[in-house]
Amino acid sequence: MDIRFWGVRGSVPVSGERFARTGGNTSCVELCHDGERLILDGGTGLAQLGEALAAAPPVRATLLFSHIHWDHIQGVPFFGPAYDPRTELQIIGACRDGRGIQADLDAQMRPPHFPVGLDAMRAQIQWGSLTPGRQLKVGPFTIEADELDHPNGILAFRIEAGGCTVVYATDTEHGERIDPRLLALAQGADLLIHDAQYTSEEYRGVAGPPRRGWGHSTWGQAVEAAQRADVDRLALFHHDPRRSDRDVAAIETAAVARHHGCFAAREGTRIAL
Repeated sequence: MDIRFWGVRGSVPVSGERFARTGGNTSCVELCHDGERLILDGGTGLAQLGEALAAAPPVRATLLFSHIHWDHIQGVPFFGPAYDPRTELQIIGACRDGRGIQADLDAQMRPPHFPVGLDAMRAQIQWGSLTPGRQLKVGPFTIEADELDHPNGILAFRIEAGGCTVVYATDTEHGERIDPRLLALAQGADLLIHDAQYTSEEYRGVAGPPRRGWGHSTWGQAVEAAQRADVDRLALFHHDPRRSDRDVAAIETAAVARHHGCFAAREGTRIAL
């Protein structure tokens, strides 16, 4: 399985010299195996992925959404292949309050928020939903989901293909103890991609307002989760938009001292499992 990070920021995209190495786009991760492509979340990184894919049409891919907060769906209207009638897309997300992922993505492209609607996309699109506790097969990928703690809901994914396992756990808050649902989902995974937006000082409010209840983890909790779930490699993900390259590198160094398989996710990072 091949993994590539196209967007690793949380909350809002950023730009400038201080962020160039880590990258400024929001959440988007690409998994490829046996010629099939699975895309996790559609933050602004999805636009750049779309540019890369458009260079070799036709495109066939599955988009899997953890939730629909802005930083995870903002790239969808700018995903070029979605406007090409040769493109085949399967788009999957949770169904909440009777609304599926199609209605949720349509809402962000309605006036006055966007000049064209979802119907402007000419790709062949199939819409689907994912239920926690049930497995979903997408080509060579076997996907299992579970609910974690985040305002308005969040799904974490355990994805298996070719004998390898990736767990995607963005935007989750552990609180006082590591969520046992996450530990069960991530047990023995080859790679855990985990929310690491805050430092412990930021979370507690030592530096600025307390972040308790905002729906995110500290990098230390990400490390603890990886250790307790017996995970080989940990990608620190969903970096705070204020976090400079120097700050990300400092956190990475501290995390590696606790868990040798840890690294900070950066745009363009590629991993082969």
